[in-house]
Formats: sequence, structure tokens, C-alpha cells
Amino acid sequence: MKPTGKIVLPGLLLAALLLTPGVPNASAQNQPAPSGSGQAPQAPQQPQTGGVSISVEVPVVTLDVIAATQHGDILTGLKKENFRVTEDGVAQTVTNFGPTDAPITIVIVLEDSRTYGGWFSAYAKYWAEPFFHNLKQKDWVALVAFDMKSRVEVDFTQNKEEVRDAILHMYFPGFSESNIFDAVTDTLERLKDVQGKKSILIMASGVDTFSKHTLDQTLKLVKQTDVTIFSVGVGKNKIEEWDARGMIRPETRLSFYQAENQLRSFAEITGGRSWFPQFDGEIPGIFQDLVASLRNQYNLVYTPTNRTRDGKFRKIKVELVAPDGGPLTVVDQKGKKQKFVVYARQGYYAPKEAPIN
Repeated sequence: MKPTGKIVLPGLLLAALLLTPGVPNASAQNQPAPSGSGQAPQAPQQPQTGGVSISVEVPVVTLDVIAATQHGDILTGLKKENFRVTEDGVAQTVTNFGPTDAPITIVIVLEDSRTYGGWFSAYAKYWAEPFFHNLKQKDWVALVAFDMKSRVEVDFTQNKEEVRDAILHMYFPGFSESNIFDAVTDTLERLKDVQGKKSILIMASGVDTFSKHTLDQTLKLVKQTDVTIFSVGVGKNKIEEWDARGMIRPETRLSFYQAENQLRSFAEITGGRSWFPQFDGEIPGIFQDLVASLRNQYNLVYTPTNRTRDGKFRKIKVELVAPDGGPLTVVDQKGKKQKFVVYARQGYYAPKEAPIN
């Protein structure tokens, strides 16, 4: 069948595109392994010249990409030629491509603070429960809770009941501080030694009280990581309720909006998604979308055309196109066009040449 630039959505699912067998995800692991740096993988090449072996490090960039309609329906069945990747505006050649098929490896980062009477902490714990209904036996989960400091409640395990039980027994927050910047940076540092596809689910208000790390420092580390971050804000419903009752000042309301923007930025920079539910009934659907996103990521690998080792940030843009390079059209069963969104890491820091002493 000749490929076209049109994707048809039958109901809520895609069926018009056939899946092209791709190159297996070289970074996918069946279980988290405490090795690797968490940086972009390095592919050594060893050309032979006059009997002398010369080792040349050629950096490669690996992207885990999610494609979905504006309504959140995942686009499956996409092919290599449906993706256009540019780095600082320069087109890149995707060398390896395929759907990721590794088990999920995820850390739940849960707010556990007495801030604002502990409301946000209570919602984080309560709303976390439906997440486990979407996991499979081979998936790995860890639990980190934070108030003044972050702490590992449960290390990576395939025993989901252990994590659920730990959440149920988090009765009373210890401190009235919510240092989310420290929690995010600490968790990212811990994940540097875990190989393969990995992600973080933040369930918090996004409010930071007095972290040692600033927002700028946190965002810089987020830009450096290969971890995909998903954010579920737990404060929107209470904030709007308090606002309607005249219980919060304008500056307090502004700080909550800033908190949401922070959670949204963590997700956008790393190619994840963010949600800010107002009602309990939204939670099951959110976690279904989150897990579907993780199970239907596309793995793209390319060697950057810019080999300069200057330590600068390189902006990445991933677009969906038709096989001939033209605009891609996604339609539903009724022929109505659907807008779509591509979630991918926004960039990375190039390696920096070590100074010569």
C-alpha cells in the first residue's frame, strides 16, 4: 500500500498506519541498573590509520517521543519518515527508530508537607492510588516523598503493593515546608546511574518554600537530564475554591499560578506531559493517558551534525510530517481534521572540551 500523508482516527484509536519494524531501543533495559551517567550515549568509532588505532568519540542523541492529538489520544503506527528532527534549526538524520518496548521505570515524587494545612499532601496521596491500576508486573516503581527534605520511601521494586502500602502509611507530614526544587534535583541525581528509559511522576502543588536550589538551577539540571518528567498538579481545585471564597490574597494566587508553570516547565522541557485536575473524576483518565504515553513512545536516535564540544545548549525540535515531507493530516472517522502535539525533549547540553593543562 502506498504511504500517504493522512492518518485516520477510528473512534479514539489510530488504525490507518501500519507499524514499521524499527531498530530496538539500545538503551532499553528490563530492569534499572546502577550504571551509566544519564547523559547522551557515546558511540565509539575506531578507524585504522597506518596500523595505529585512533579512538574518536561521536556523540549520539536519543529521544523518546510521544505523539498525540489535541484531545490526548496517542498516535500509534507512525513510521521513521513521519518524524523531522532539527537541532538549532539544522535538519538531522535519524539513524535508529522504533517504538520503545521496555517496562516502565518510574519514580513517584509525592508532596508530603503540612503546607496550607496539608491539603496538597492529602490530595497527592489520595490521587496516587489509581495510578497503580495501570501498571504491569514487569514495571518498576520507586517512591520519593518530600517536605523540608526528600527521602526515598521505597526503592525500585516490581511489588506495587509495597509502594501503595507506603503511601497509605504516610499519615502525618513532618514539616510545613515544601522544597520541590530540592526534591526534583535530588531525584534526578539519583537516577543518573539508572540506565535505559526512565521517568518521574511529580504529584505536588508545585509550591516551593525555601529550597537550597533555585528555580534556574533546577531548570538547568532538568535540561541536562534524559529523564522524562510528568506532572500532576494537586492544588488547582483547592486554590479555586479558596479564591471563590475570598480566602487568598492576589499575591498568593499569583504564587500558585507560578507553581503550576514550574510543574508545566519540568514536563515540557523533558518531553513529558502535565495535568492540573479540578475534580477527582479526572484522575483515572489522566493516569491512563500517562501510562499510554510511556508505552507508546517512539525512540529516535541521531548523530548531531554539530560536533563542536563547546558545552552549549542545543535546541531540538521534533515535528510530524507526511512520508513525502509535506504536512501530515490526522482525521477522525468522520473526516474531521485533528490537531496534534509532539512531546519530546527540548534540547541537551553538548559535551565540553576538557582544558589542556
